Amino acid sequence: MSPWWRRRSIVIPPETPEEWLRLAAWELWMGMLLFLLIAVGVWLISTAPERLVTVRDLSPCWATPPAPDPCARTLYRGGLNMIFSAFAGVMMLSIAAWCLWALWTLAEPRPITDDFLRLLSDSFGRDWRNPMTWPWARLLWAYGFTAIGAALTAGGAIGIVALVLNR
Repeated sequence: MSPWWRRRSIVIPPETPEEWLRLAAWELWMGMLLFLLIAVGVWLISTAPERLVTVRDLSPCWATPPAPDPCARTLYRGGLNMIFSAFAGVMMLSIAAWCLWALWTLAEPRPITDDFLRLLSDSFGRDWRNPMTWPWARLLWAYGFTAIGAALTAGGAIGIVALVLNR
């Protein structure tokens, strides 16, 4: 949210009220951005077939009778608009996935520097078949406020659409 030369790091877990506020504001912003990227990306992909352009030659229709048989001859059937629209939607979805990955790596715990503790962590740290050993805290730190921001943006968008459609 600020230029790269004044960027401050996000501390996880936050220790001061200022760090809590910075984390909440940044993740709320990311949630809004993610919702908009996903919503517009899905909309672009789903409406891409509507952007198929057909150009017809109607000049033989106004010729002196009898008019030629194929009165509405198709000159050009362009699918490039459709392809660009779908590509833009895929790009937005891939940017949203990149933002989710950035949030996940932000919440990565500090590396273990002690050899014995690293060996213990490697041996007993995670059993991916057991949900009780999954990194739930990291998941909450990475996506907690982000989910709230996405939900607020979705609610705002639904409210705006409801206001527009009721008039």
